[in-house]
Amino acid sequence: MKAFIFDLNGTMINDMTYHTKAWQNLLNNELGGNFTFEEVKPQMYGKNPEVLVRMFGPERFTLDEMNQLSLEKEKKYQQEFLPYLELLPGLHDFLEKAYQLGIPMAIGSAAIPFNIDFVLDNLNIRHYFTAIVSADDVVLSKPHPETFLKAAQLLNVDPANCIVFEDVPKGAEAASNAGMKTVVITTTHQREEFSYLQNVIHFTTNYADDFVSGLLG
Repeated sequence: MKAFIFDLNGTMINDMTYHTKAWQNLLNNELGGNFTFEEVKPQMYGKNPEVLVRMFGPERFTLDEMNQLSLEKEKKYQQEFLPYLELLPGLHDFLEKAYQLGIPMAIGSAAIPFNIDFVLDNLNIRHYFTAIVSADDVVLSKPHPETFLKAAQLLNVDPANCIVFEDVPKGAEAASNAGMKTVVITTTHQREEFSYLQNVIHFTTNYADDFVSGLLG
């Protein structure tokens, strides 16, 4: 393969439980909802305002209100998760080896830059990535392929020569729509939840995995 594209949350770091809890707290305690953890969990994809629309409908908030609520939620998430912030097992070695081999890498995430910076700068891994595509860089969220197609374009690599690392079905579906193969990291969802997709080439709990190492040649 010519390039690797990584989703961020749940794929590079195991933080989706913290995101879901932060959303649940906001939705219920601040916005008057009554959502269980299991009701919130499947909504953890796409841009933050889209999550609010899915939970409360399109008329409840203005875009400015949703952006402000999203920022509040992310600040709470970062405060709670920072003591546990670390890359998934094997990922640092994988990134370093790919970097030494000159394999271009990108992040393609629905996270806002505020959250991407939180991870890259606290873990000092920004130098591994030639391109970063965030929620602010696309019009259409996953499962639309725009995020991954834009990352491939910035890397100057044909989409067919990219492997995407993802943890949620909608993300793997976005990779499929972009014509890309996917390695699924099962931090957040079980493999049967991806059964409708034909582009998944491997399931793993982390990057300390022979198949993943083999992608480096």
